[in-house]
Amino acid sequence: MTALRLWSDEIEALRPEARAAVAAGFSVLAEMLGRGGEPPGDPYERAAAQRAVYDRPSRPSTTPRNASSAGCDAASSGPTVPPGRSTSTSTRGHGRRPARDERRRQPGPGPDPRVTVVSVDYRLAPEHPYPAGPDDGVAVATWLLEHAEAELGPARFVLGGESAGGYMAAAVLLRMRDELDASDRVLGANLVYGVHDWGRSPSQRGVRPHEGPDLLDPEGIQFFRRLLPPRDDRRRAARPGDLPGVRRPQRAPAAAVQRGSTDHLLDDTLLLASRAAAADTPVALFVAPDMPHGFGAFPCGITTAWQATTTAWFAEVLGD
Repeated sequence: MTALRLWSDEIEALRPEARAAVAAGFSVLAEMLGRGGEPPGDPYERAAAQRAVYDRPSRPSTTPRNASSAGCDAASSGPTVPPGRSTSTSTRGHGRRPARDERRRQPGPGPDPRVTVVSVDYRLAPEHPYPAGPDDGVAVATWLLEHAEAELGPARFVLGGESAGGYMAAAVLLRMRDELDASDRVLGANLVYGVHDWGRSPSQRGVRPHEGPDLLDPEGIQFFRRLLPPRDDRRRAARPGDLPGVRRPQRAPAAAVQRGSTDHLLDDTLLLASRAAAADTPVALFVAPDMPHGFGAFPCGITTAWQATTTAWFAEVLGD
């Protein structure tokens, strides 16, 4: 009998190094992200405190552009983006990686998938309740569909985001399908340890296959569940099985989904990937054993393999 495997022998051999990297760096990262001590009881104060931590890092140089009522930045991988190339629409930070990786590429054979990265400055809860954030993402997507080819050059799109941004990317993709009839314009969705199940999966409740430190916990997950989306809308929000093509007979964009095995949102990714695969949606799954939510912050062999896998996925999806 052949066992179902979520990672290769090469990744398995890297698990001790990954555990050591997490053990050495977790407390420092948790402190940097304000995870120490008791969080404020007031949801506005708690959200503001966490937001202040994430706003501290300096941002790369970008060209600000407006898209309807939602703000966004555009960062190009080069001085120009040739017509027919692609746009990667994402949350801040995550989306600039394709452009940054493209600048690092060495000349060689094969397609040159240069990209313009559009980062959406969407409104945040609790000050701006659901669906303000996804509304802003859809506003930017609408503008891009109408103006991207003339303004930026590209005509094809990749959506993506990390953590809450992974949820936003999936939610916007669904609305591009349902409201804009434009999911066929999307080449792929890169959903990096996103939130994809508002119904509280077992891992969200604390039942994980691997114990270990995590930046999330059941209480914290309950906190952001109260912010996005309202109870009556949870079944209509992004959830496992709802990517384009799963429920509707249209071309489904390729999906890349990633998760650490000690992440309390592990089941979100496993359910999404398995249901997408069952519906013949192209899906690339990367599971990082013994690594937590936000595992990309822990340099080791597994994160190097993840970065290489993601770069290869982008090259395949964006290739001519």
